[in-house]
Amino acid sequence: MAPRPETPGLFAAAAPRPLADRLRPASLAEVVGQDHLLAPDRPLGRMVAARRLASLILWGPPGTGKTTIARLLAAATDLQFEPLSAVFSGVADLRRVFQAAEARRSGGAAAGTLLFIDEIHRFNRAQQDAFLPYVESGTVTLVGATTENPSFELNPALLSRTQVLVLHRLDAAALETLAGRAERTLGRPLPVDPDARAALIAMADGDGRALINLCEALVAAAPDRPFDVAGLAQVVQRRAPLYDKAQESHYNLISALHKSLRGSDPDAGLYWLARMLAGGEDPRYLLRRLVRFASEDVGLADPAALTQALAASEAYERLGSPEGELAIAQLVIYLGTAPKSNAAYVALKAATKAAKQTGSLMPPAHILNAPTRLMSELGYGAGYQYDHDCPDAFSGQNYFPEGMERARFYRPTGRGFEAQLGRRLDHWAALRRARG
Repeated sequence: MAPRPETPGLFAAAAPRPLADRLRPASLAEVVGQDHLLAPDRPLGRMVAARRLASLILWGPPGTGKTTIARLLAAATDLQFEPLSAVFSGVADLRRVFQAAEARRSGGAAAGTLLFIDEIHRFNRAQQDAFLPYVESGTVTLVGATTENPSFELNPALLSRTQVLVLHRLDAAALETLAGRAERTLGRPLPVDPDARAALIAMADGDGRALINLCEALVAAAPDRPFDVAGLAQVVQRRAPLYDKAQESHYNLISALHKSLRGSDPDAGLYWLARMLAGGEDPRYLLRRLVRFASEDVGLADPAALTQALAASEAYERLGSPEGELAIAQLVIYLGTAPKSNAAYVALKAATKAAKQTGSLMPPAHILNAPTRLMSELGYGAGYQYDHDCPDAFSGQNYFPEGMERARFYRPTGRGFEAQLGRRLDHWAALRRARG
């Protein structure tokens, strides 16, 4: 029997390379959007020119070139590139790399080792500590990539031995450069009209890899005529906005919302509110922060602000999402346009400081409660003047502890309702001096 012809193996033919891999820069000069690090007079440019690379943490959003830059730095400084992912690697993998680096070093090889750790923040504290002696001795040059704030996610000891460099999200010009490269590699223009091309750049949201994948999907669709904006939306999906409710973006955006309202910019406040809602933020968290804002930053300049905040919270509880989100938007507009005062916030801090300094001073005897005869005989309540029986319903008595000088904690601003409160307090102060 004649032998059967051999069936080609499943992987006999090389799988086609994704466009993102084919467009990976071959030199640091081809990296887009990171000139603040790679220009000749900037940190990485100077290191490459001196051929002395420090251990680094590359911090930036996805699709900004962290992995590519690490690989190209190794090539530019003649270091052996050893890549690991903190998602898939463990102590055994680290030990293997360290042993190879030590052997390379002890064998007299000219090349050192660049250990690249993708998603380095996913290593636990003990695993991060494992790097320290090898980084300290120069056995490896560590380059870690992370999308999370290193200050929160990495050990202080590791941070002290590395330089943290921040990569920027790609701007429209950098993304347009990548789109042009994609067209040249694919050998055809992207099948989009000018408006759809602008929408495509916006869809990528600063992520170069996402843009290249979108370009590849568009060309694969092979339309009869260029897509307009509506057609583009049917073929490719907008990249989900970067937002992690438990990580730095959460704190950055709530800070932006708070400070926009403090700066009396309701339009910016609405934008940050919409960004957080689109990212899946819990509306109840937003409402708690806005209730706090009503007291901290508006205060008695507009006493209705706190009422509005509580009403918005109740409205949301009754309506839920998405209907109740309109009440949050209304509250953001109200707080952004309200007169501002932090006088109550400052007053509480000052009073708290005084309370800690003065200890357990007793109230003056005339304002002590005297429910029993013994307490009356001890002088509790003696000499108390009932303010409603006094002219102007104001006695002017002292209510601070004996032995403590009268203090002025609350100093109203001249804005909104607090202007009226200021005049009232000044009037009482004058009466107190006259009757003192």
